[in-house]
Amino acid sequence: MRLALVAGGILFVLALAVLLLRIQRIDELPIGLHHDEGAHGMDALRVLQGEHAVFFPANNGREGLIVYTIALAVSFVGRTMLALRLPTALASAGTVFVVFWLGQLLFGREESGRATPWRGLLVGGIGAGLLAMSLGQTIIGRAALRANFLPLLLGVCLLLLWRGWEGRSWRRIALAGACAGLLPYTYLAARFAPFLFLFFGLSFLLPWAKGRARLRAGLPWAGIFLGIAGLVAAPILIHFALHPEHFVIRSNQLLILQPDRSQGEPLRALLGNVWAHLLAFGFRGDPNWRHSFAAQPVLNSWETFFFWLGAGLAVRRWRRPAYRLLLIWLAVLLLPAMLARDVLVPNTLRMIGATPAVYLLTAIGAWETCRFLRERFSGDSRGIATIALAVMVSSVVLVQGVSTYRTYFQEWAYRSEVYHEYAVGWVDLIQMLSLQPPDEETVYLIPDGQRHKALDEGFRSPTFEYLYQGAAQVHLFHTAMPDLAQKIRSSLAAMKSISTVKVVDWDSRAAWTGDESDRFAVLFGRYGRYLGSDAYGSFRIHNYTNIALDQPWTFYEYLEPLTVYYDGDIALEGIALGQGIEQWSSQQLLNLGRDRTLWMALQWRTESGLDVDYAISLRLYNTDGERSYQRDIVLWKPNHTLTGSGGPSELFDTMVQFEFPTDLASGEYALRLVVYSTETQIPTVEIGVWEPELLLARLQLDVSP
Repeated sequence: MRLALVAGGILFVLALAVLLLRIQRIDELPIGLHHDEGAHGMDALRVLQGEHAVFFPANNGREGLIVYTIALAVSFVGRTMLALRLPTALASAGTVFVVFWLGQLLFGREESGRATPWRGLLVGGIGAGLLAMSLGQTIIGRAALRANFLPLLLGVCLLLLWRGWEGRSWRRIALAGACAGLLPYTYLAARFAPFLFLFFGLSFLLPWAKGRARLRAGLPWAGIFLGIAGLVAAPILIHFALHPEHFVIRSNQLLILQPDRSQGEPLRALLGNVWAHLLAFGFRGDPNWRHSFAAQPVLNSWETFFFWLGAGLAVRRWRRPAYRLLLIWLAVLLLPAMLARDVLVPNTLRMIGATPAVYLLTAIGAWETCRFLRERFSGDSRGIATIALAVMVSSVVLVQGVSTYRTYFQEWAYRSEVYHEYAVGWVDLIQMLSLQPPDEETVYLIPDGQRHKALDEGFRSPTFEYLYQGAAQVHLFHTAMPDLAQKIRSSLAAMKSISTVKVVDWDSRAAWTGDESDRFAVLFGRYGRYLGSDAYGSFRIHNYTNIALDQPWTFYEYLEPLTVYYDGDIALEGIALGQGIEQWSSQQLLNLGRDRTLWMALQWRTESGLDVDYAISLRLYNTDGERSYQRDIVLWKPNHTLTGSGGPSELFDTMVQFEFPTDLASGEYALRLVVYSTETQIPTVEIGVWEPELLLARLQLDVSP
């Protein structure tokens, strides 16, 4: 009776924890929508339209299980953020209960057959509690990440397989095989799961396990398991056989052994990556804000002690199947992260398949510590010690849950890194556009910094495609598009009539777009009349009218040639300056008048194999030599790669739109340029001159209105 009450209490606490940490406000936090979440939503919409597949190759490829679960959710609650995140949040919550039952199953009985229900209950309860209260798993579990299905299905598979094998139940073994067959539809790391089954099965053939007899007895049951698993996995396996390039889409992420990643020393790189991921258990964190908070380790300090203690005890008790299973599970499912391309950087998402094993090993360490302390007492003192230890462990787990709640809902969700990662501005923009009435003479132009085809090439931003259902006319553009100015003009010319163009200018914290904002400002400053701007928090809307479509559109008429070669294998080869539709010569004094705006184009050439990322600093000096204004810009190539991304020598432009502050005193100024490394902050100098600053133009500012 007491055992049942404790089990019921643990289940109640676990249910409350997952409701508060995994499910609560899932449609609001994270505030924005990640690119991958939008891509899942787009695929789900295609499924609802009748386009079925087991693998979706667009955007680096996605296995189909998440797409179909989202499609099911959309059919009930519509095209919402809730429909995107609820399936994976439920999977993450379900994993907590699977760990609870696994702990009871694996440790509720000795190998000799002696029942140890309290050990099983508390190992399962502690492991599930720590998993439920984990900040990292809360962050991952609340996002629409297909990886969340892997630990759930793998845990259920092993739970059914263990029970089925013990009871010789072909139904449970068949269900375990079905779960195993679903694993390839979840996430890249699931491709390592067959090795877990293989190595664990082979471990029973070792001499101490009476291998031959067990092999003969287990073959029929293994046949059922493998047969059902093969039948369920057959569609995706056949797909990969017919489309091997789709298999490689995902597998090419395991790049640690390739020369460009290992720098010719694959063994050293592999060992370094293994060490980095082992350090994740208490000593080093994942720097990706989508998986972690402030690069915190997977386990906190006291969890770290219990984890390594539990792992050590499991090694010592290797001959016992439960401990052996957890060690093999941990080792095999850490491999996807250790072999991945993130050299010396732990990636907790790729480690997710090992999560149940990690927390069960931690729970073993906690259980054995409590048992050791309890045995230091005798008589009535032992009972008091048992209660005290139970209260202490429960209190620590609950305190961790409170800390996770506060950290996630009050800190993580509102950090600028998260705003950028989840492109909060897109959701804000969609909400604003959805409120606009239909207007055939108004169009919204949106710069889109994500690397995919733009609207006019038949593809929208995934986030926009999934969420936007409004009536306002919208066009998305990307500066990597060839002939950007001409494409914008063609899109506007295709409208029956046009009175107003509204250009979105993103807050850099909300969405990254390179220099699109400057390019749009230059373009419409030349071919339209500026009407002012409207602020919306994470973005602004610049309004233009009197759009001139009766002439070819260009950012500039001509480039003035320059011969500025820097000793860092980068050269400035041309410049164009102007205001509005007029282009001026950089050799004359540029009188900006009261407008105080100036557009500029700088053309660069980088040498082949350049491995330095450069930025520029544009500085305005008054006649006394004092710096009055400065603007720094990272240099991006047309495809939105940095200057140090390698490749052949190439030309590319940087567009700049200046709006000089109104509090600058009137008078003459010198505009100078510095080129510097983004990593070292050290300027490169002009060859032959050996000075970092280059005079670009002289400006005259009049009194502002």
